[in-house]
Amino acid sequence: MTALTTRTSDPRAVFGTVLVAVFVSNLDLFVVNVALPDIGRDFDGASLDALSWVLNAYAIVFAALLVVCGRLADRSGHRRGFMLGLTVFTVGSLLCAAAPGVAFLVAARVIQALGAAALLPTSLALLLAATPVARRTAVVRAWSAVGGIAAALGPVVGGLLVEVNWRWVFVINVPVGVLALLVSPRVLPDVRSTEPGRAPDLPGAVLLTVAVGVLSLALVRADDWGWTSWRVIGSVIATLVLVRWFLARSARHPAPVVELPLLRIPTFGAAVVAALLFTVAFAALLLASALWVQDVWGYSALRTGLALAPGPLMVPAVAVGAGPLIRRIGAGPVTAVGIALLGAGVLSLALRLEATPDYAADFLPGLIVVGFGVGLALPTVVAVATAALPEERLATGSGIVTMGRQLGAVLGVAVLVSVLGSPRTPAAALDAFGRGWMFIAGTCVLGAAAALLIRGGRH
Repeated sequence: MTALTTRTSDPRAVFGTVLVAVFVSNLDLFVVNVALPDIGRDFDGASLDALSWVLNAYAIVFAALLVVCGRLADRSGHRRGFMLGLTVFTVGSLLCAAAPGVAFLVAARVIQALGAAALLPTSLALLLAATPVARRTAVVRAWSAVGGIAAALGPVVGGLLVEVNWRWVFVINVPVGVLALLVSPRVLPDVRSTEPGRAPDLPGAVLLTVAVGVLSLALVRADDWGWTSWRVIGSVIATLVLVRWFLARSARHPAPVVELPLLRIPTFGAAVVAALLFTVAFAALLLASALWVQDVWGYSALRTGLALAPGPLMVPAVAVGAGPLIRRIGAGPVTAVGIALLGAGVLSLALRLEATPDYAADFLPGLIVVGFGVGLALPTVVAVATAALPEERLATGSGIVTMGRQLGAVLGVAVLVSVLGSPRTPAAALDAFGRGWMFIAGTCVLGAAAALLIRGGRH
């Protein structure tokens, strides 16, 4: 597919405009973690099961529609797709801020996700169109790093905003979105495909959405239903049938949600699996950490954000400093070390945390190790995955990587919610969180093993 750009744009202006939208849409994947306890209290003590859908509804729709929205933008124009996505995301944020209950909030999060799914793929296409070929690899790395930094800073920003009111987590997106919409027509190139290609596989996107939603429901409710109940077993069987149907459609559709041949590119396939497993662990860790310091230690939302800040604040410096190490030993080993450090930090939490707060001795050391690991792993695995793709499949492949990460976030949150259950005593809470930490650490072992299968990436 070839592209037509109607005018030359200033790459710095394009990057600045796109960066803002990429940052806020990624931020919303993780910023809500800190707000969940306050949202639950505001909505008559809503259960963690119900609140988990505030996270997972966004991530599921976001993941399922990323590639579809990218293909639609290929046909209608990337600037138009970007601005439409930004408009929908901003409207969804306003609805989230006004939500009178959990069901309304979940529905508004779905609208947010529709907008975010259009923002991400079009943002990369616009950046590439405005960037000279020689600098595109660096720009892709920077674009990837923005998402990682936003994910890492989510709890910190969330804590600061929730201290005012949890609704500010969503209100803050509105002026940012409006400003970006005013600037976009002036600075973004009008990139259109000269060969629009086939219409995307919308039924396939629906199949993927339903499959992940059914599996998430089974995982979240398994503690109440029973792991061997007919509802859990039936949900798992339904998920397998839907996934098989989805893969069959993807194999024969001319414009599938997932181009299966891309996953057979060794480096790309291994990187997608490693990114998915990393995000399972990372998303579960973010939620578990926020719940621990608020529900067990009794921290406020602001204190929670500040308590979690040291780890995320390490990520940008570590990500930048990892370049020489990647060139020396390769992206795969660096990603594996990063995921292993994430697991080591979680094990430190599992072994040291007690019901009596001792932040400096018990929480901070593990958090520092986690921050170092995230800085090594996340930007590296995303960058090496996109670098393994042919240029004409860069946008599509980036969408698949991001889709894998969001599906990982869904699974991480769903399994953690099931593992934690609803403990009624401090001793039960300690035991439940212990199982949660072990689940996260075990996932890190699998993620590090997948990362070792990544070849090359010494640039």
